[in-house]
Parts: sequence; structure tokens; C-alpha cells
Amino acid sequence: MTETTTPGHSRRLTKAHKLSVAGVATLGAAALAFSLVPANAAETQTVVAAAPVAWSKVVDGAQTQAVQQHLTVQQVVADQQAKVAKDAKAAQAAKDAAAKAKAEADAKKDREQKAAASRSATRTPVFANNLDGWIKEALFIMKREGIPGTYAGIHKNIMRESSGNPMAINNWDINAQNGIPSKGLLQVIAPTFKAYHVKGTKFDLYDPVANIVAACNYAADRYGSMDNVNSAY
Repeated sequence: MTETTTPGHSRRLTKAHKLSVAGVATLGAAALAFSLVPANAAETQTVVAAAPVAWSKVVDGAQTQAVQQHLTVQQVVADQQAKVAKDAKAAQAAKDAAAKAKAEADAKKDREQKAAASRSATRTPVFANNLDGWIKEALFIMKREGIPGTYAGIHKNIMRESSGNPMAINNWDINAQNGIPSKGLLQVIAPTFKAYHVKGTKFDLYDPVANIVAACNYAADRYGSMDNVNSAY
């Protein structure tokens, strides 16, 4: 085959061409040398390549720790909220129990008061507003207080002292002269009435029941019973 040449050009490689070929050859040799690294050089390569892996592990470890800490905080908060809710529920339960107990106690007290009032109304008879009723009511109270006396003994002394007039007053005897006249059904002076007045009766000398009970209380202390009184006492 006939070779042709362009006028002004030589078939031989120029210096620039030679340098280019040399460079390529050098790169090829380097590539070949890299691929044919000795056994001990692999360790160096491994060490260099391991650096990014180690950094990745550090980052992953930090992220894992941060997640764990976040989860721990969330658990602590959840536990605290659960405890607060539990305490609030227990407090409300205790409050409800106390309110229920109070309501039951109040209801029981109300029932007992009504029952007591009913029993009292049943036990306490209604007495007439006259001499007979006054004596009977006085005897009812005297029995409760342990004061002795009978209907006959009381009636006998009332008729002698006041003729059954609860507003009777003695303005001429020694007591009257001393400024403490005898008053009422059984003619009791104020100091005696005050000393022997029985709780539950009116603090009034002219009140017939209070007068009878106080006089009988005094007679029981002085004579053993109003039944034993047959004259001025």
C-alpha cells in the first residue's frame, strides 16, 4: 500500500507526540501498579478506607444516644403525668367517699332525731291546763327526776296554801315582811324556788308546774316528800 503524506508533515512522531505517549504510558503503569499493590499495601488501603466507616459509626452512635435520651425523657414525663392523674383520681375518690359518708351520717342523724321526737311525742302525754293537769304534769317530771310525791299529797297542800290559784301571793306573813313574799300554788319564796328549780320547767314562780315541782323538790329535801307536809313548811 502506498503511503501518502501531507506536504509539510513528517511521518515521524514529533516531540509533543512522544511526551503524550509517555504520559499515557506512565498513567497506565501507575494504574497497573495500583492494581498490583503488594500484600502489605492492602493494610494501608484498608486503614485509609476504614476512616469514613468509623466516622459513620460515631454519627450513628450519637444519633442513637440522642434518640434514647429523648425516649427516656418522654417516659419520665409520661410516668409523671400518670402519677398526677392517679393521685388526682385517688383524691377525688377520697373526696367522694367523705361526702358520701357525711351524707349518710347526716341522714342517720336526721332519722334518729325524727325517731327520738316521735318517741318523745308518744311518751309525753298532753296535759290539761287546769289544776288536775298541772299536778299530773308535775308528777310526770318528778318521776323523771326522781322526786318523790303523790297526787293526793300535792293536791292536799295546794288547797291549803292557795286554794288552787296559781297567782296567789302572801303579803302579810314574815316572808312578806322581809320582802320575799310566798307565791304560787304551793306558796314558794323566790330564794327557795331558785335553789330547787328543776331544769326543763319554766323559771317562773307563778308557772303552776314549775312551782309544784320546785316545792316538791324542796319538800323531798327537807321532809322526805310533799306527802309528809301537813302545815306551813
